[in-house]
Amino acid sequence: MLPGGAGDIGLEADGRIRYGDNFVVRTRSLWNRRGYAVLIPDTIDHASLRGRRSSPAYARTVGALIAFAHQQQGPRAVFVLGTSQGSIAAVNGAAHAPAGSIAGVVLTESVSVMGGSRETVFSADPQGISAPVLVVANRDDRCNVAPPQAARQIARAMTTSGDVHVLMVAGGTTRSKQDCGSLTPHGYFGIEEQVIDAISRWLDAHA
Repeated sequence: MLPGGAGDIGLEADGRIRYGDNFVVRTRSLWNRRGYAVLIPDTIDHASLRGRRSSPAYARTVGALIAFAHQQQGPRAVFVLGTSQGSIAAVNGAAHAPAGSIAGVVLTESVSVMGGSRETVFSADPQGISAPVLVVANRDDRCNVAPPQAARQIARAMTTSGDVHVLMVAGGTTRSKQDCGSLTPHGYFGIEEQVIDAISRWLDAHA
């Protein structure tokens, strides 16, 4: 699972996480309860991934994460899920992953409008994805670089995949001053269980 923002979750040597609000970070135990093993990467030396997630180098990083997941999981299905800025990394990694190495890709509240990072999911070769794709968008998301109405445009960009589905959700509460903050509808704050249940049904159908 690929977090948004700068990608720095502040993982300490003792396992503590300093920046745990991001959707995929704060819900990891909810995924575990549904039977999923979760792999969430941190950045090296607190480096920012903004502007780097669509690069060939980061595609290789995601490829290495996929390979590691297979080493840990054996024959079980491996999915790539990215949220917000992390969706750029998910698209990039999936577009360049070896054929058959992933069972599907999940994109949540994807960055589709150019902003400060100078990259979007459209910068990351979405047409290269052959695996099934689920695009999730919250109708109540007010983040200016991740408008929910762009979900179908994102889905249409997956021209190679023969299995692309758009899932629209609604709701959430706000505990952040920023519309793109994690504790807002952009991060499914307050509707985590509902969203994870819906995504889980899709994952189970494609495992």
